[in-house]
Amino acid sequence: MAKSPFKDVEARELANQIAAKKKSVRKLSTWYHTENIYYPPLLSIEQCSSETTAAYKAKLALGNSLIDLTGGFGVDSYYFAKTVSSVLHCEINPELSEIARYNAKVLGQNNISFLATDGLVQLQDSPASFDTIYIDPARRSSAGKVFMLKDCTPNVVEHLDLLLKKSARIIVKTAPLLDLSTGIKELGKVTEIHIVSVKNECKELLWIIEKQEVSSIKITCTTLNESEKSFSFFKGDEESSLPQILNETPAGYLYEPDAALLKSGAFNLIGITYGLKKLNTQTQLYTSEQINNQFPGRIFKINRIISSGELKKEKQLVGNVIVRNYRDKAENLVKKYKIKPDNHQFLIFTESKNDGFIVIDATIEQYY
Repeated sequence: MAKSPFKDVEARELANQIAAKKKSVRKLSTWYHTENIYYPPLLSIEQCSSETTAAYKAKLALGNSLIDLTGGFGVDSYYFAKTVSSVLHCEINPELSEIARYNAKVLGQNNISFLATDGLVQLQDSPASFDTIYIDPARRSSAGKVFMLKDCTPNVVEHLDLLLKKSARIIVKTAPLLDLSTGIKELGKVTEIHIVSVKNECKELLWIIEKQEVSSIKITCTTLNESEKSFSFFKGDEESSLPQILNETPAGYLYEPDAALLKSGAFNLIGITYGLKKLNTQTQLYTSEQINNQFPGRIFKINRIISSGELKKEKQLVGNVIVRNYRDKAENLVKKYKIKPDNHQFLIFTESKNDGFIVIDATIEQYY
């Protein structure tokens, strides 16, 4: 490691500052473009929210006061502070707490207070209440493959009574791999679930818990790209809806739902909401004669349909391969049919009710 050119800065610390800043270029553009920002260890940058998702979360806060029980680098607190009058940032790591405090001052966000303490202990020992409580529990590394909230730190499930005593609204952030039914069962008084994705990657689940129970939980899938798109429904609506299945050969446009929509499991409602028909009961692809650009996901213009029989005769196939409810894997199909990749052309191997196993030769019209 090269020697640091700065008298009071060690080479290792300098290297971390450079690496962390580079890591922030897209994820934390405001921090990256602000002079005199000090960065924490690289792991904290990797684990913190992006500005895109933090700004979305800020819209879910209610009232004038909020406590962030797991403040970390302070990205979420920074955006919450743009929505509510006062934010209390709690971070058990003193060094990280001081870094967040310093950066908030550099960024000119002066309505955030900082405490280097366990947020839950602060909540329990203080007489103060808050309009909104935000908590981002970390999954313990020793936990098994099944992701449950009781396996996280802090244990939200164990402290739910305290949280609800201190606030009318709780926002819990979890990783997207948490099963929706499991989360609902563990948390109890869930009123809303927000499934948030960026560029077709599900980034986080946001659970809204309130004192007043609701008859049906509202589930919102939001895609945060060049434009924000949302798809909302109430739990139970999917079970009572009937699938709209295509009974003819696909034509016009093909729709592949964003990861957030797929996470919701509302496969029938997706078609009903956007006026689309499914290719098959177990095929989560949809079609329509006219394009609907409000759809959150990829849209393809169908050029032609290749049947299983015709596929064997095809020469010089070109396109990125997508496999949905088909009898082989993408990598095997590429090798078997010597398919060459292309930036805009796609070959979608799937199954439709009318034609069985088919290949849809299509051109991308919309990525997100």
